[in-house]
Amino acid sequence: MTHTFRSLMFVPAHNERLMSSAGRSDADVLLLDIEDSVQPYKNKQVARNNIIDYVKSGKFDNYGVYPRVNDRESGELLKDVTQLTIDGVDGFTYPKAKKGEDIYFFGKLLETIEYEKGYPIGHFKIIPLIETTAAVLNIQDICQACPNRVVAVAFGCEDFVTDLEGVHDAEGLSISYARSMIALGARANGVAPIDTVHIKVHDLEDLEKNLILAKKLGFEGSLVLNPKELPLVHKYFTPSNEEIQKAEEMLVLSEEAKAKGQGVAVKNNVFIGPPMVAAAKKLLEKVKRINKK
Repeated sequence: MTHTFRSLMFVPAHNERLMSSAGRSDADVLLLDIEDSVQPYKNKQVARNNIIDYVKSGKFDNYGVYPRVNDRESGELLKDVTQLTIDGVDGFTYPKAKKGEDIYFFGKLLETIEYEKGYPIGHFKIIPLIETTAAVLNIQDICQACPNRVVAVAFGCEDFVTDLEGVHDAEGLSISYARSMIALGARANGVAPIDTVHIKVHDLEDLEKNLILAKKLGFEGSLVLNPKELPLVHKYFTPSNEEIQKAEEMLVLSEEAKAKGQGVAVKNNVFIGPPMVAAAKKLLEKVKRINKK
């Protein structure tokens, strides 16, 4: 993947105005929706047609493109993937996954289509949406179901709280365990964890509070509903100049320590050990990907 996963913005694909606006946004990834936001039902084919037109015209060339397909019980999934497995689409966002078997099934469906269309097996990637209680408990299985396809998992808090029969409280207590589980499960399997949407799109102060928490928990990025959220999202999921400088300094000090035959470097009475060096390398790799965009 050459694109980054700081911001993944939902776009109702049947809405021409929003599709056009998305092509001018700063989002990293566009989740072109054919599922929940596309109503009435007849608009699902309108959405597919729009995605094909916009992708083939090159309007989304600078983005990761992951249409959100309909679930396997909808009767629409086969239409979604047979029509949208085209050049310019990187993969698909898969809704309402409950266990690894759901993702394995979807991966095998993509494999069949790739074979028929002449794409390399594993070409189209998957971002499972974690929006049920079962999915949170099965996060490891979901991340491991298609190792060559699952590149990220994204938390859908509203559906999760509904399934939990809990209350979406202002403090975020009802989703705190799920957030931690998703971040842990994803990172344990080399998958990017993506935090939930912020439904109060005009409350940027509350968004910032949640972004600070998400970064601390280890999330790679966030789902986004409105372009106005993008500057803050990118602020918190882009390494700062200070972080970059520290990372570069750590690598220099580490190399100097190695040259002297020392196991670890020391800076301001702080040991710079292998975990800190590994973190510095990851941060600088992320910066390279962001700069390419």
